[in-house]
Order: sequence, then structure tokens, then C-alpha cells
Amino acid sequence: MKNYFTGNKIKIFLHLLAWAILLGLPIYFIKRWAVGQDFIWLYYINTIISGIIFYINYLVLVPWSFFRRRRYYYISVIVLLALFYFITDRSNEMVFKYVPRRNDTERQVIHQENKDMPGPPGPGRFFGRPPFREIHLFNYTFTSLFLIFFSLGLRVLERHSQTEKLQKELEREKLNSELAFLKNQISPHFFFNTLNNIYSLISINAADSQKAVLKLSKLMRYLLYESEQGNTHLSNEIGFMENYIDLMKLRMSDKISLKVSFPEKFEDICIPPLLFIPFIENAFKHGISYREKSFIDISMLANKGSIDFRCVNSMIRSREDAESGRSGIGLDNVNKRLNLLFPGRYELKINKSETTFEVLLYINFT
Repeated sequence: MKNYFTGNKIKIFLHLLAWAILLGLPIYFIKRWAVGQDFIWLYYINTIISGIIFYINYLVLVPWSFFRRRRYYYISVIVLLALFYFITDRSNEMVFKYVPRRNDTERQVIHQENKDMPGPPGPGRFFGRPPFREIHLFNYTFTSLFLIFFSLGLRVLERHSQTEKLQKELEREKLNSELAFLKNQISPHFFFNTLNNIYSLISINAADSQKAVLKLSKLMRYLLYESEQGNTHLSNEIGFMENYIDLMKLRMSDKISLKVSFPEKFEDICIPPLLFIPFIENAFKHGISYREKSFIDISMLANKGSIDFRCVNSMIRSREDAESGRSGIGLDNVNKRLNLLFPGRYELKINKSETTFEVLLYINFT
């Protein structure tokens, strides 16, 4: 289901909801306490003026002054508050100008009744008209400063949230660029090694080399289309590894022992492509020999939300590898990808000895 309340829409909705509550309160007061019309007019005037102060500061002064030239912001706030104080003062006088006042006879009666009442002065006694202007100044100062600080804090928090969001987007773009670069490194490297294997096979068995070309076309189709979508299903990745292993079997001799165990029933989760193939490729490149006995043992366990992968091969060092001292870019590449994709959620162990090379990889996808 599409979520309509995201980003600016949720802010607009909350603002409209707040205004609906504020403008609807007088209706509740009228029905419950029979409030006079003078109070309703005064409430609406002060509420609208408070809203104007809030939105001028929220939409204009903070973005254009506070974040750029802060000293002009404080001057603008003082001018804004002074201007609307005189507007509210004048509007209040206009409202109370039409409010019925007590005549002199009523004032004298109330004054005499208060004199005859025993006890100390208290509620109900008449002490003259309260200092309306002073009360209005206090209420206006408190309310307007609250609105200024509230709108300022709200705008600052929104700006901070936008800055964090932009920073995360930049980091995500950087991550995607690095992952794309690393994945593009894998494909040529993988293709180069596979072509070398087919080239060696052509001189041995032409029929098998034709089968190898067909297998290679399936592998390249996966590299070009499936892996370019960002993520792939675990079943597709397992199928890709099985095709690669079948391709490598074409040039294996009886001296090589190969054991492969992939899960038959598993949760078909989405995973980044080409995570495991560098280890398998490395095993076939450095772990088999046509002159002496060698072995490769590949296994995978797929639990709920996690994968355990293991690849063990015999250690056969060719003269070229011994002279260069390199093991290829595949292992370094996949280690960098794991750091970028699963920080703190994976464990990679590589155990080397003179006769074996073991890779243990655990990934938690949840």
C-alpha cells in the first residue's frame, strides 16, 4: 500500500490538524459554557495573529536570516513582535469598545454590597477595572516569545534532519559507486580466467570445449543481466555457482576430488550477486593439479536470514604464482564488498597452511 503521509505531506497534514483544533475550540466553549461573542472575536484575532507570527518566523526569518545573517534575524524578530503588539493592542481595543460596560448605578450597588460583606476581601468583591493593558503586554510577550522559540527550534531540527538525510544519500551514492566498481572488477577477472580454461580445453577435447562455450554464455548472461539489478535471489546465485563448477569439471582429471553441497530447501532471500564465486574461482585456480592428487570441498548452509559458506582446497602453487607472490584480485575484492555491504554482520576467516586453503564465511542478512 502506498504511503501518502511522507516528507512534506505529513508536515502539511499536522499543520492543518493543529489549525483545525485551534479554530474549533470556540465551538466547544460556546456549547459548554455559553461564552460571549466578545471572547470569541478576541480569541480568533489573537490566534490568527499568533499564527502569522509563527509562520513569518518559520518560513521567512529563520531560513533567510538565522541561517545566513544572524544579527539581522534578531533585529527582524524585535521589529516583528513590536509591530504585532500594536496590532493586537489596537484590535483588542476595538473589540472591547463594543462590549457592554456596567453603568454607574450598578457599580455603586456592587461597591455597597462588597462593603456590607463580612470578612477579608476575596473573590466576588469589586475592586475596580483590572490593569488590562499590563495583562495584555505580559500575555503577548509570553505567547509571542514561545512561538518564536518554538518555530525556530522546529526549523533548526528540520534543517538538521535534512542535512543528515543529504549526508546519508551522499554516503549511499558513494557506497553504490564503490560497489559498482568492485563488481565490475569481478566480471572481467572472472571472464579472463574462464577463457583461459576454455583455451586449455580446446586442444584436449573439441566437443567439451563447445559445451564449455555454452556454459560460459549462460554465466555471462547472468553477469550482464541478473547481477546488474543490484540484488539477486539466492537460488539464482546457487545456479550460477553450479554452472561455473560444471564448466570447471570439463577440464578436471581423475586425480582431483570434488565435493559440492548446496542446500536443496532454503529461504530464497535476496542477496548481493557474486559474493561466493571468487572463493570458488580461487579454489579451482590454485587448488587443483593434473600431476598430483588434489581436492576441492565446497559447502553451504542457508539458515533463516543467514548463510554459512565453506570452501576448502588443496594448496597447489604454480611457478607463476610463486614468482609473483599474488593470489589475484578476487579475495581482496570480496573482502571490500563485505565491509561495505555488511558492516558488523559478517565473519570471514581464511586459514592457510602448506597443504590446504580454507575459507569460512558467515553472513547475517537480517
